[in-house]
Amino acid sequence: MMPQQSPAPSAWQRFQTAWGLPNLDGKGRFVTANLIDSLGNGLVVAFTVVFFVKTTTLSLVAVGAALTAGQLLALPFPLIIGHQLDKYGPRLVVGAGNWVSVAGFIGFQFSHAAWQIVLWQCVVQLGSTAFWMGNSPLTVLVAQGAERARWFGFVRAMRNVGVGFGGVVSAVALSIGTVAGLRTVMVINAVTFAVAGWLILTLRGADTGAAAGAEPDEPKPVRPEQAADEPTRQPSAGYLIVLKDTRYLRLVATNIAFVFASTVISVLLAVYAVDNLAVDAWIVGAIVVLNAAMVALLQTLASRWIESRSPVTVLVLALLFNAAAFVVFGTLLVLPGWAVVVGLLIAMVLYTVGEMLGSPPTSELSVVMAPEHVRGRYLGVYQMSWSIGAAVAPALLTALLEGGAALPWMFLAAISVLSVPLVIGLGRPPTDTGRAGPARDTSPAERFGGDPVD
Repeated sequence: MMPQQSPAPSAWQRFQTAWGLPNLDGKGRFVTANLIDSLGNGLVVAFTVVFFVKTTTLSLVAVGAALTAGQLLALPFPLIIGHQLDKYGPRLVVGAGNWVSVAGFIGFQFSHAAWQIVLWQCVVQLGSTAFWMGNSPLTVLVAQGAERARWFGFVRAMRNVGVGFGGVVSAVALSIGTVAGLRTVMVINAVTFAVAGWLILTLRGADTGAAAGAEPDEPKPVRPEQAADEPTRQPSAGYLIVLKDTRYLRLVATNIAFVFASTVISVLLAVYAVDNLAVDAWIVGAIVVLNAAMVALLQTLASRWIESRSPVTVLVLALLFNAAAFVVFGTLLVLPGWAVVVGLLIAMVLYTVGEMLGSPPTSELSVVMAPEHVRGRYLGVYQMSWSIGAAVAPALLTALLEGGAALPWMFLAAISVLSVPLVIGLGRPPTDTGRAGPARDTSPAERFGGDPVD
């Protein structure tokens, strides 16, 4: 009998393999929802300030202050959302997050006073936080134990494409300039977010119990009546269990370095290059486009490379690439004019490589290092590193820049290098037996630093 030969891969399958894309079969709802959220966020980031300036009588300064206040009000919510993740699972939290954002966008339409902008911006930020807190564990469940690094890289690439395209759409809308046109764009954004929420809520095959191998009929309300020999009563311990997990806190501390690094383009780069390096603004725009294009085109290829390597090794490389980029940015102050542009390009390439290497493993480890039954609490603490870091970075980095043009780059390079020992510490398997099964929903053996967790 002649042995059966497997069919030759299709052109699309060969393309997926070549570009490091995950297997997208049956994942259309999840992919579409992520793309809608990325497009919407890209539009909102570039659109909201002008929307309120055009549709209210408030000044630009008042609008900016109100939006910032709304974001600050939302800072504690990751801890609350963490409880909801543990109770309801990521699918419901992500879908609800989209619909909460819809409520915020509708509220934008009826906002005329500063306090109303504060309120609805807080609601929008709450929805966005719920989406991103739940999307990482949902990505793990959608991946079903295979190609996790590729999935996280793919989501990251989609986000960059969406943010860029959303910015283009917002620029077109702003060129129209009429209040009716601006309101129409906001309505369209609300409708698309509502569709994204429906897509996630109707997603099948991504329930925690099914993917995790957990008992699907385990009733959460009777947890206090569980067997007395349970290792720990984590749900009743609240966030104390996370604060006792020093290994996970190392990841959170490391992520703060990545959070600060992620604000370089939005907070530091333009003012530094234009004011301190005397570079034309269009050059800054060009290197920002270079960053977005590299992530959009190469992130999935980077993820293909990442998936066969230890997350610890990849994170160390990401931190070192970041540190090298910040050193180059800082040394541009002493270079002659002709070399500054070349130096900016080199620094941006190094920075972008660090970004592409750092994003998938941090997102993945934030999920798989957390015990499944209290994963929401862990992700609540992890998200706080994003929320607090993003709130502190603009004030701190601009203050350092005011004190000396090289100071912010020295600070960023230092925290990147100092985070390396924290990452290396993640390579040690946990000694607490209650931590032995954080990621049984994803693969037979999770590897940190090359060693199985258990």
